[in-house]
Amino acid sequence: MNPNNTRVYRMSFASVYLLYLAKAQKKGRTKAEVDEIIFWLTGYNAQTLQQHIDQKTDFENFFAQARLHPNASKITGVICGYRVEDIEDKLMQQVRYLDKLIDELAKGKAMEKILRK
Repeated sequence: MNPNNTRVYRMSFASVYLLYLAKAQKKGRTKAEVDEIIFWLTGYNAQTLQQHIDQKTDFENFFAQARLHPNASKITGVICGYRVEDIEDKLMQQVRYLDKLIDELAKGKAMEKILRK
């Protein structure tokens, strides 16, 4: 496992969630939209998401407990210089899926397109 990946996996989801919110809100998007994306990708709801935030769950456990959406594999494109569909490390791919969806939100993409319906 890449040491940089280990560092990402140990980061608390709560700390990154705040960055996701800031990025989206700076572009006129809402917390509700950020949450909807997270719910869609992970299968969490408002209560379970809040529990992960309150418990400062790390990314590894955050995704280990998630039920990834069946259409998650339709998430493609480049984020942080990597094509998400080509990332071999499954956990890193899941983290980058979420990064990619939040990025699309901040770029003004419609929710129907972001959620791969």
